[in-house]
Amino acid sequence: MPSDNETAALTADEIKALQAPLKARYKQDPAAARHTLVAQGRLLAQRPAVRIETGQGRVVAGLHPATGGSGADACSGDMLLESLAACSGVTLKAVATALGIPIREGVVIAEGDLDFRGTLGMDREVPVGFSAIRLRFILDTDADDQQLDLLLKLAERYCVIYQTLKVPPQLSLERTRTG
Repeated sequence: MPSDNETAALTADEIKALQAPLKARYKQDPAAARHTLVAQGRLLAQRPAVRIETGQGRVVAGLHPATGGSGADACSGDMLLESLAACSGVTLKAVATALGIPIREGVVIAEGDLDFRGTLGMDREVPVGFSAIRLRFILDTDADDQQLDLLLKLAERYCVIYQTLKVPPQLSLERTRTG
C-alpha cells in the first residue's frame, strides 16, 4: 500500500511546468480539455451492495448502519464526503504551492448532515440526501489572514467536487435490459 508521506515536494515552478503543455494544448484545442470520467459498479447478488473498481482497488459500498447496514461496507455518503475532502485538499495544496504559501501540515474535514428517514421512505417531507455540508481546513502555516482568505477563495473556485455540489450538473438516469 502506498505511503501518504511525501517523497518529493513539488515547487510552484514544477507544477507550472507540468501544466504548461496541457494549458497550451487546451488553449489551441478547447475540445481536448473535455473528458468524461467514468465510475462503474457491479451489483452484488447476495445483498444490497455494489462493488466499485477504483484506481486503488475494489471497494464494496453498502447500506449505512443507520439504514440497516452492518458497517462493514463503505457508505456512499461517506464516499461523497471523502471525495470532497480529497479534491479540496489537493486543490488547496496546489493553490498554496502556486501562491508560495507554505503549509507544514493540514487536515481537511468534510461533514454532512442527513436525516435517514428520507432515504428509508418514512416521511415524504424529509429530503433524501444531505441537508448541509461543511468543509473545514486546519492548517499549520505562517500565512496571514489575507493570504489564507485568498487561498480558500481559490481552492473553492477550482475544486471540482466543491463546485459540482455548489452548482449541480444536469443529471440523467436511464436503464438497459440485458436479457
